[in-house]
Amino acid sequence: MAAASEKDPARWRRPFNSWLEGIETGWSIPLLLVLFVAIWTAYLIIAYLGAGLHPDVLETWTLGRHLAWGYPKHPPLMGWITRGWTAVFPLSDWSLQLMAMANAAVALWAVDLISRRFVRGEKRAIVLLLAMLLPAYQFHAQRFNANAVLLASWPLATYCFLRAFEAPRQLGWAIAAGVACALAMLGKYYSIFLVASFVFAAVLHPGRRRYLQSASPWISALTGMLVLGPHLHWLATTGATTFDYALAHAGADHVAALWEVSYFIMGLIAALSVAAVTWAFIAGRRLARLPADFRAMNPGLRLLRLVAIGTILFPVMVSLAIGTDLPSLWAVQGLFLFIVLIVCGTSYPIERFYAVNLAVMVAGIAILAVAAGAPVHALYRHAHGYEEGRGFYHAVATELTERWHDAAGTPLAAVSGDDALAFAAAFYSPDHPFYARPFAYQYTWGLPRKTTLDRGWAALCFADQPDCLSWMARTTLRATDVFRSEFDAQATLLGRPGRTRRVVMLIVPPYRETAPMQPDVEDFSSSHRIRD
Repeated sequence: MAAASEKDPARWRRPFNSWLEGIETGWSIPLLLVLFVAIWTAYLIIAYLGAGLHPDVLETWTLGRHLAWGYPKHPPLMGWITRGWTAVFPLSDWSLQLMAMANAAVALWAVDLISRRFVRGEKRAIVLLLAMLLPAYQFHAQRFNANAVLLASWPLATYCFLRAFEAPRQLGWAIAAGVACALAMLGKYYSIFLVASFVFAAVLHPGRRRYLQSASPWISALTGMLVLGPHLHWLATTGATTFDYALAHAGADHVAALWEVSYFIMGLIAALSVAAVTWAFIAGRRLARLPADFRAMNPGLRLLRLVAIGTILFPVMVSLAIGTDLPSLWAVQGLFLFIVLIVCGTSYPIERFYAVNLAVMVAGIAILAVAAGAPVHALYRHAHGYEEGRGFYHAVATELTERWHDAAGTPLAAVSGDDALAFAAAFYSPDHPFYARPFAYQYTWGLPRKTTLDRGWAALCFADQPDCLSWMARTTLRATDVFRSEFDAQATLLGRPGRTRRVVMLIVPPYRETAPMQPDVEDFSSSHRIRD
């Protein structure tokens, strides 16, 4: 059937055949990635009509407003990327949704760089098309944060390491491998498992002598440490609060860790399931050759196989040893390795018939998602809302800005309160106030300093958040002039009113006394005025 279809293809198959023929001439893969970005950005725009960006994305943008070598919660790469992106593109939902999908496209491009080392034509396309069946590159990628930034940095680091291992005398690839590994670490410390997997693969690979006796690994290590140097200095001089946040996931007992590992493995299997079933249909009876193909893999694929094993083995070992959380979401950026191994390790050709069918399947899923899934999602969320209150972000930011201008007559400079609302107010208010709470104390509900309040400050809480409301009540004791109010924020979708949620707002206008500024000390005076 496949042979007959290739000799006399149906008319609808001919554009796909032309696209496959253009893979090695260089235009087909870029076209695929551009279409991928366009259609999944359209999905995000439609699916989240009437809602704000996810709090993780807003937090990432908030971090990037202040360029630094590190942040208390996460390493700085995600903030740097967002800062660079918003310096070029407008500050809007579609802009950051486009950034998220562009990041996924860079990740897929890096995966293609790896696969083209081993295969040509249809198999290169199949690797990318199967990867597009993973939820990582659409739904996971949309929440651009410390996890999503690894989608691109992991395959880029893997490609550079592969090239450095294959050609240890080419110092350029040794330097590139060190830089890429450092960037992965600056994305999230979880990348230490990727770096450890590189060491694991290099030591166990049959061709290790040629690589390990060269200067390449030492140059990579030195380069990586130089790139990480400013961040390491930041850690040493700020108390390494990023490690504190990371270690907050540790401390579970061994039984709980065993369950975490089980869920971790099952989650990764589930993420690969659609791609695996699809590949089973493509390979058919030839799946029986898989063990023989794995034994006959060329040296480059053997190296990747060891890396893939390490990316699963090392986090499992650490979780069992010290009792850490281990969500499968932390490892989905490494699943591309298994797709590359399965497809590129085959000893038989894949008929164009199957490549065309797979392309049609991937395109059909994407089009169906945009045409049906996205509108249904938007309508459902408009009716049922979001746990984090994303449907109210625009309304809350608008209301806060108007009331602040009425009370203070100046642009809003600082906002705090519930993190999601504060991030949203900073992003969606035309004044773009700064998030006022230091990230080192983000979860401690510390009170703002008197001088912070005197410069002008606002806070937001949902009325059903007792911790936030208690903090807000204690904060009023520090302010000289306080306006407290409540209102019902309403979600809208294309002009249609939706759910409402009560919001509590605290406005502290700038202190206007002409006397000299009081020293910056903690003031627990009860002299204040609250206005409703």
